[in-house]
Amino acid sequence: MPAIVGAVKVISVGSSGVFNIGDVFTMNPVSTSKTFAGAGSFNTGDYLKIRNDHSITKTYDQDVNDSNIKSVI
Repeated sequence: MPAIVGAVKVISVGSSGVFNIGDVFTMNPVSTSKTFAGAGSFNTGDYLKIRNDHSITKTYDQDVNDSNIKSVI
């Protein structure tokens, strides 16, 4: 089914981002990353009140593979 798209404004697309308008059968990632951050790190919005009395970010990861990408063409 065709997509009808109105006005589109793109501010930016990151180096590993995807921008699509219209019909898509499949979209596959070409890269992955792992991010470690402490409590309250990714909070966004207005008038946030965050209290972190004790925060520990554990970065030890015992498994070898986390985000495997399988190419499907």
